[in-house]
Amino acid sequence: MPTIKDVARLAGVSTATVSRVLNGEKVKEENRMRVEEAVKQLNYSTNTLARALKTNKTMTVGVIVPDLSNVFFTTIAKGIEKALHPYGYSIMVCDSDESVEGEREKIAFLKDKFVDGIIIIPAGDQQPGLKRLQDDGIPIVLVDRLIEDIQADAVLVDNTNGAYDAVEHLIVNGHRRIGLISGPRHIFVGKERLIGYERAYTDYQLSIDPEIVKYGDLHIESGYKLMNELLDLPSPPTAIFAANYYMSIGAIMAANERHINIPEELSFIGFDDIELTKVIKPPLTVVVQPMDKMGQAAAELIYKRMTGDDSGPFPAILRLKTQLIKRESVKKVNYPCL
Repeated sequence: MPTIKDVARLAGVSTATVSRVLNGEKVKEENRMRVEEAVKQLNYSTNTLARALKTNKTMTVGVIVPDLSNVFFTTIAKGIEKALHPYGYSIMVCDSDESVEGEREKIAFLKDKFVDGIIIIPAGDQQPGLKRLQDDGIPIVLVDRLIEDIQADAVLVDNTNGAYDAVEHLIVNGHRRIGLISGPRHIFVGKERLIGYERAYTDYQLSIDPEIVKYGDLHIESGYKLMNELLDLPSPPTAIFAANYYMSIGAIMAANERHINIPEELSFIGFDDIELTKVIKPPLTVVVQPMDKMGQAAAELIYKRMTGDDSGPFPAILRLKTQLIKRESVKKVNYPCL
């Protein structure tokens, strides 16, 4: 079997350079390309266990997501993998099933696999298992959601202003009775998007009717159920903001089932520009999150910590901006609209 010395000889570099390339460390681009070509020609493969014993690194990063069937989460995971690959890292993805207990089990599993770091989209607002990881010196990066009492690097989206932009767009188009289909109140993003909704009402000196604010569980069925509840009210909303992709889909399903014409009879704004939102008629106005950038930013941050770079503030909290894409699902109405 070819050895690291064979790779170095063919590439015309030192064994130390080959080792740095294999460990994902930075070297001159020319040397990196020569080493990678030599590895390919010789069909060289490292002994992962031997390397881990020697370097105390497994070159793997654990990624925990709440639901692997959710396109939003899997897109972030794909962005993480793409960004870590050039550094020689692989990822191990686990599904917590939106359960704090399931999340705790996955944290223990990844720790037993000696991962070099963990990137996690938390299932709830508390997780003592993460504090124990930090005590053991394992870097962690939170994505999308913060956790109480945990000082950790995080990559977030500006959920508050994203929701604010959506509600403001409806208000300036004459709507005053704007139904909200929100996520669970105990989840970070649900709290932030609710704040954005409330802040828009406050800034325009409008009052909120609590009966048109509904809380769901982030699934299609929940959006469907809550949309029907809103439409069954004696005075239903004239516009709906569904603050989650899957609940947006469920809400549209309910409206279609009731033969409600969007936007002629009901204006609608959803969340995330994924799959079905692109083919629904009319095309939906949506708040868009930079999912690829979220994964990339999380990967760069965990790599920085795993390689001992403690520069900059800790914890580093990166907030990425959302974008409101205006399409045909919002109709301007005459004020007041009750």
